[in-house]
Amino acid sequence: MPGLFDQQEQSNLEEARPLAARMRPQNLDEFIGQSHFLGEGKLLRRMLKADRLGSLIFYGPPGTGKTSLAEIIARQTKSAFVQLNAASAGVKEVRAVLEQARDRLKTGGQRTVLFVDELHHFNKTQQDVLLPDVEAGVVSLIGATTANPFFSLVSALISRSQVFEFRSIDKQDVLTLLRRATTDAQRGLGRLKVEYDDDALEFLAEICDGDARRALTALEIGVRSLDPKQGRFDLAVAEESIQKKAILYDADGDQHYDVASAFIKSMRGSDPDAAVYWLARMLEAGEDPRFIARRIVILASEDVGNADPQALVLAVAAADATERIGMPECRIILSQAVTYLATAPKSNAAYKAVDAALDDVRHQRVVPVPTHLQDKHYAGAKQLGHGEGYQYSHDFEGGYVEQDYLGVDRTYYDPTDRGYEAEIRRRMERLRGEAGDS
Repeated sequence: MPGLFDQQEQSNLEEARPLAARMRPQNLDEFIGQSHFLGEGKLLRRMLKADRLGSLIFYGPPGTGKTSLAEIIARQTKSAFVQLNAASAGVKEVRAVLEQARDRLKTGGQRTVLFVDELHHFNKTQQDVLLPDVEAGVVSLIGATTANPFFSLVSALISRSQVFEFRSIDKQDVLTLLRRATTDAQRGLGRLKVEYDDDALEFLAEICDGDARRALTALEIGVRSLDPKQGRFDLAVAEESIQKKAILYDADGDQHYDVASAFIKSMRGSDPDAAVYWLARMLEAGEDPRFIARRIVILASEDVGNADPQALVLAVAAADATERIGMPECRIILSQAVTYLATAPKSNAAYKAVDAALDDVRHQRVVPVPTHLQDKHYAGAKQLGHGEGYQYSHDFEGGYVEQDYLGVDRTYYDPTDRGYEAEIRRRMERLRGEAGDS
């Protein structure tokens, strides 16, 4: 039976825990967010009701409830809860935990939920160690990761697990958590004589970008640092408590690819405002500006092309200037290039032309070079008839003469009627029309 001192020690330990840790939900009814897989009738809720948990991969941004939900699942299934951090645990620790889980199952029949935080830090060998006991049901693995598991985990582990993607918690749900923390006298801040302005709490719920842990941490910092005479958590205190908005961006993971994709598609879609926003998002998150510049150069040819040939010139100049100047000044150069490309007329005709030609080269019979186009500037070429019958374009009016340059009837480049490419189309139609009339 715990004594008075034991209770006091436990109370002191609880008081020392951060607010975000103290306010973790204790059951599914308290859990907020992730209704797309945890709501009534959804997959994870059905798995829990059927008592067929299996192994789970929780994937998503920080502060969205991955650890909290793992603990709730262990309590609801009456399983032993064992937690490892993949960044610090080695194969030896993993084997020891699995052996204990095996003994626990043999002797008492109790199952074990093994929660591995930051699972993507496990290398292939460490992940492979888990496989036999995961497959045999010795442990129910719950792996949490901020990295896309389909990029960072071995396929064998993925195939044995159900992947659940956690989404950022929406503003209203974060606001609910904040209000709960201000009124909960046991785990929260309810015992403190503090008044909370609505706009201050709403600011934290908005600025945290769906990270409940960050919002609760800022709330606690603000409240604990209040002047005793003030007793009010207002907007100014909230702003000081959270300082600068954090940018969610993983330079090596799917956030990198998702934001870059939105950036490219916004320029392609002729939306300069969206394109500049995604540019700013990447720059503020620390993305290499040379990566951004390379993407701009590619888009200049792939999506603008001959509709505005100047676009490629500007993009290459921007890439060169970015290399020479670097941040922070190159942000201005990149913005100029991005807004120019976003507002330029669009054509992917040149891009489609080369891909269609490559497809023919790869899958059709190779077209021989017509004899009149073959090189005649070497010994024996004349004897073979190479170059015979070739007509020199500059000898004809307008610098154009109709002759066969391919040997087969193919059309790869089909200019659009947008921007300068419309002029190219008119010119080609005129030349071909004149040749047909002669």
